[in-house]
Formats: sequence, structure tokens, C-alpha cells
Amino acid sequence: MRIGLVGKPNVGKSTAFSALTQMPVDIANYPFTTIDPNVGVTWIPLQERCACYILRERRESSGRLESSTVDDPRRGSICSPNSGSCIGFNRMVPVTLVDVAGLVPGAHEGRGRGNQFLSDLSRCDALIQVVDVSGSTDLEGNPVGSGGSQPIEEHRFLIGELDSWILGIVENGWDRVSRKAQAEGAGAIREHVLERLTGIGATENHVSAGFSLVEKEMQPSKGPESWGREELRAMSSAIRKTMFPISVAANKADNLEEFGSELQAEVESNGGRVVFTSAEAELALRRASASGMISYQLGDSEFELTADGEEKLSEKQRAALSSISSTLSSWDGGGLVGLLSEVVFEQLSRIVAYPVQDETHWVDGDGKPLPDAILIQMGTTAKGLAFEVHSDLGEGFVRAIDARSGRVIGAEHELVDGDVVSIQAKT
Repeated sequence: MRIGLVGKPNVGKSTAFSALTQMPVDIANYPFTTIDPNVGVTWIPLQERCACYILRERRESSGRLESSTVDDPRRGSICSPNSGSCIGFNRMVPVTLVDVAGLVPGAHEGRGRGNQFLSDLSRCDALIQVVDVSGSTDLEGNPVGSGGSQPIEEHRFLIGELDSWILGIVENGWDRVSRKAQAEGAGAIREHVLERLTGIGATENHVSAGFSLVEKEMQPSKGPESWGREELRAMSSAIRKTMFPISVAANKADNLEEFGSELQAEVESNGGRVVFTSAEAELALRRASASGMISYQLGDSEFELTADGEEKLSEKQRAALSSISSTLSSWDGGGLVGLLSEVVFEQLSRIVAYPVQDETHWVDGDGKPLPDAILIQMGTTAKGLAFEVHSDLGEGFVRAIDARSGRVIGAEHELVDGDVVSIQAKT
């Protein structure tokens, strides 16, 4: 899963990226600090307890495992994640982030990094737009002190650039395919659009959504072969909405100048979410945690000083961290991690499944309990999970077993959140 961090230059995208991934990147107060996209992995907590809490209960009740003690560093968790972590049954799973260069008005015409910026977003499942709500930068990303661009301006110009980018791809060769469709039928038009947009990750469902919107809302008197620029722009916009759902991180909120409800209403009407935060504040807590000065859970606003922190941090440093914590606590939504979780689990409708080899003991071939927690689309079947694990498992799929109940399930059985599944396949 890939989530793109987008926005105009100098709004704090790279700071947000670094806060989420702990990867060092160039961060500076001028436009186009980022040229090539930064790609990294962050971790988000599952919405429900890790399935290892059930495994612990089963082992304890059968006398095969002692109860957890107060000094257990993992607070009861007994899974062995191949990636991420699990403490207190709070399982962390990976999400890939793509931090792209700042977008300026006219990018689809070649301004700034032009279409290279837009191409960097290809194959992203959703976008988080980082918006400067402090009013300290203009629409080009230049520092102006105060009175800069309005958040709604930033959001609308981003949408306009994305729509124009997709429109440009669709229009390329449109006259030729329109003539072809007059002889071969409207199917040639759909094939053209899908062929043109496959390279940026479009599917038949995305394209169908575009055609459906034009036919339903605009009700053109003639078929697609006669559509003009107005219909093509509406189709491109509908395709963009399904391909790139957008939420907003309202950044620099500690210096909030003005924030109308217009942006929030517009984003939420399209299924997105707006969360206030300060990427700099979140990064400061992550760095203090990485240095061992504080005990801090990603996504939280509160922390505890470690023994090293008690010994080494000055009163001024402690006061600064406390102030940061208070600021982050004043906003709802859980900051960057909270927003990312909302995007993954609500906007993109992802659930988690735990593939195992042994349905009785919930372990893999090496005896590791619940080693993998895979994010899958709601509605994914048992066979679909097999393909997510490995193409060979999908192609050789015979049946699966619901490890919670021991019941055999077929290829088309739809999984639910938290399913533990053993897949049996031909080798």
C-alpha cells in the first residue's frame, strides 16, 4: 500500500514524512527542497487487538502458557511479527509513504517539476495533502510571513492540477479514437481511456466511474465519440476521485492564522478527513524517543521521561517537550498517524488478515506464531489472500481453513477483519 504526501512547496511535507518514517531527509524553509521523491515505510496500529490475544488465551487455558507478568516487556503479546511490532496486543503494520516535490500552479503545463511530480504519484492508493494553515507562504510556496494563500486555495489548485494531468493523458489521441469509435462502437473509447491511464494505476472500475458520472449527471445527447472538452474534464475529475482519494493534514496549526470551515466541508463531502497538526512538533517527539530520552508511542501526544531523559534533559528541554505535548493534545484526530490510519482503514476500507501454515497452533513453517498481518481490501476472498501472500499460492489454491473455527472455507469466501487463515495449495 502506497500513500502519497502532496502539496505546494514549503508546507512541511518532508517534515511530516520524516516524523512518520524517522528517515533523514532534507528539510528547509524554501521551495523545492525535495526534488526526487522520498520513499519510506511508516507503521500504523491496527484498529482491533492483535489476534495473538486469542492465541494467548487458548494456550493459557490449556496449561501450555503461563499468565503474563507485570514485568513482561511485551505486555502479553506472543506473536512474532516479520515486520513491525506488537506490544500489549497493539500490532503495528507497514504502510509505504511517497513524499513528492512541491506542486505549483501550472504543473500539468510543465511549471516546477511539471508532469514528473504528477507521475511520482502513480500507483498511490490515496493522497494526503499537507496544507499550510499558518498563512506563512504564498501559493508558490514562497515565505511571506503572514497573509499567504488560503487553505481552500491550496486544496483546489491541487485538485485542478490532478484533473488537468489526467485530462491531458486522456485527450492524447482522442480525435483518432473518436473516429475509430464511429466505425467500431463506443467500446473503443473505453479501451483507449483504460490503455492511456493504466500506466498511472487506473483500473476498469476507475474508468467506468468516469463514464458513469458523465452519462448520469451531464446526460450528453450523443455518445462518447462526440464528447467535447467539458465532458472529458468531468470524466477525468471522476476518475481522479476514485483513483486518488484525498485527505488533508492541516499543518503548522500551532501558528494558525485562519481556517474556514469551507475546506473541511469540501474535503469531507468527498469522503476525506481533515486533521490539525504540527509536523515539526511530531518530529521533535519522534527524535526524542529515538534518542532514548522519552517513552513515546507513535500517534500519541503524551510521553514519559525515561531514566536517561531524567538524567540528561535540562529543565528547558523538558519544558519544551511538555509544551509540544500540550499543543498536540489540543487537537483531535491523532495527528499524522491518526490521519493515516483513517485513510487506510476508513477511506480505503482495509482490513487485516493473518495467514498461517498451521491452523491449530497459528504458526508458520518455522514455528513463529502469527508472523504476518496483511492489510487487504474489504471483500477480499480466501483465494485473493493467497495471491497477496504469493502468486504460487494463489495459482495452486485448493482450499483454506478458518483457524479460529477450524472450518474449511472455499476460494470465494470473503474474509472479515482479524481472520486467521491457513491456505492449502498444490505445490
